[in-house]
Amino acid sequence: MKTSIATVSLSGTLPEKLAAIAAAGFDGIEIFEQDFIASDFSPAEVGRMVRDQGLEITLFQPFRDFEGLPEPYRARAFARAERKFDLMNQLGTDLVLFCSSCHPAAMGGIDRMAADFNELGDLAAKHGVRVGYEALCWGRFVNDHRDAWEVVRRADHPNIGLILDSFHTLARKIDPDSIRSVPADKIFFVQMADAPAIDMDLLYWSRHFRNMPGEGDLDVTGFTRAVMATGYDGWLSLEIFNDQFRSGLPRLVALDGHRSLIGVRDRARRAEPALPSDLPDFPAPDQVDQVQFMEFATSPEEAETLNALLGASGFQVAGRHVSKPVTLWRQGNANLLVNTDEHGFARTAYVAHGTTVSEIALNVPDAQAAYDRATALLARPHEQQIGTGELSIPAIRGVSGSVMRFLDSRTDLARIWEVDFQIDQAECPGAGITGIDHIGQTMPYDEMLSSALFYTEIFRVQRSPMVDVIDPDGLVRSQAIRSGGMRITLNGAEARRTLAGRFIEESLGSSVQHIAFSAPDLFATASALERCGFPVLRIGANYYDDVAARFGLDGALVERLRRANIMYDEDAGGQFFQLYSMPRADGFFFEIVQRQGNYQGYGAPNAPFRIAAQKRTARPAGMPRH
Repeated sequence: MKTSIATVSLSGTLPEKLAAIAAAGFDGIEIFEQDFIASDFSPAEVGRMVRDQGLEITLFQPFRDFEGLPEPYRARAFARAERKFDLMNQLGTDLVLFCSSCHPAAMGGIDRMAADFNELGDLAAKHGVRVGYEALCWGRFVNDHRDAWEVVRRADHPNIGLILDSFHTLARKIDPDSIRSVPADKIFFVQMADAPAIDMDLLYWSRHFRNMPGEGDLDVTGFTRAVMATGYDGWLSLEIFNDQFRSGLPRLVALDGHRSLIGVRDRARRAEPALPSDLPDFPAPDQVDQVQFMEFATSPEEAETLNALLGASGFQVAGRHVSKPVTLWRQGNANLLVNTDEHGFARTAYVAHGTTVSEIALNVPDAQAAYDRATALLARPHEQQIGTGELSIPAIRGVSGSVMRFLDSRTDLARIWEVDFQIDQAECPGAGITGIDHIGQTMPYDEMLSSALFYTEIFRVQRSPMVDVIDPDGLVRSQAIRSGGMRITLNGAEARRTLAGRFIEESLGSSVQHIAFSAPDLFATASALERCGFPVLRIGANYYDDVAARFGLDGALVERLRRANIMYDEDAGGQFFQLYSMPRADGFFFEIVQRQGNYQGYGAPNAPFRIAAQKRTARPAGMPRH
């Protein structure tokens, strides 16, 4: 199938949209009528602009309120259609979308509507164009693709066919398998959109909350399977109405859109291998075994402050890279690298963001397979010069331009510490930290869906519902993603005065705002960290009075929590303990956690109180960073 996207899905001017769509790798575009009218270009100029970008105009849309009208509305609708057919001839496209009528004067009636489309088919044929009929899920008489297909079937005209839209089918909870009985040659076009599960007016839901396939909760995979089962091999296109996307970067939205179409077709063929598919073969998604290391990019001067924080957190220098100024700090199975190289990617990351987490390395079952899947899903490969005898580690550019490396235990990549590093001490128990529990990534809210899509398409993941985190200065939305031994919380900020918003501003878009380490006995770790000089975040007394009442905790436990500044949460699965560092000047911080039982959360109820405590200690706005 060739891929397409509607111009309404992106922000910007028409030329900006075309450039972003072409750069993302699409084959064609739907011209949304309002985008054309709002431009200053003639139909012929628009057609040339599209073709100059190597694209095709796949569809002109929408034409509203056509079928089942009494006179004089009916005659006016036919005259209006003929003018649009003339416009299509000038644009250089042969397909137009007619959506089911919402006109107050429409009379309905399958045979009446079918007769209108049969006559329209004769008019369309004279102009060399085709008409696709789509059932709007809020249509007055036709709001189900099965009824739209019956109109098309009875119209019985070669220039009249069906247009399917996943949102309109799935929003009404219509079984997508009903599509399988539609002849492939009568499906003229297929539009794709996902959406979060929200109980609201269908029109408002559609106009504001659609998102890319794989970003929402609708069964877009089942819909795609049903379409593929018909033998349809035409255009697969995105029609996304979303307030975030209409204010986001066109190139990012377009890239996500193309990635989502590859992803949903891949899920469909894996769920039903007998289906025809023109996708190239690439590996299936797999889970992450563990986070092997995280690397900070910094300068020799700023490294002193970072090293002091690592030492106070119980980390010890365990070795150094054989050819680069990279120091390995280790504690248990948690490995942190400090890179002060004044050349290459680390330097670029430091110049752009200041001291920042520039790389994340993941242990996966098959590093090459993970890399091949990621690049097939449009992740950008990352290459960097390596020294003689050093390992060539598969790597891609990840969220916010950082680097993600893939390691495994089945190849020489398992020997990274033996080959690429000179290890001074392999065992560093430190303060009792045993590994990395999760990573907190912060981004503008309008990039949050993009970040989630990146992980959910490349890896096999479980995605938690989005939650609202209250900051004293605004709202932050948070969503957790887990793939085996990798846990990530994605935090989207809208208000610049929130802690997350200030981090974005201070670091110029850096992604990782905090690293959470695991410890089997957080009270013992807290005592050890106190001896190391750990800059513990002080939690207010009111919090402990509340948590005691909320959970009915024993007084002795509450006092231990209070003395150690440890926060507490519990659910049906178990208990959760959290200890935080004070934030650095740019808002970055450490967290140490202890999970007991089968607790799977991240202490979300504690977030407002933790943020308030952090903001009490933060550098006032306007003061220098260093």
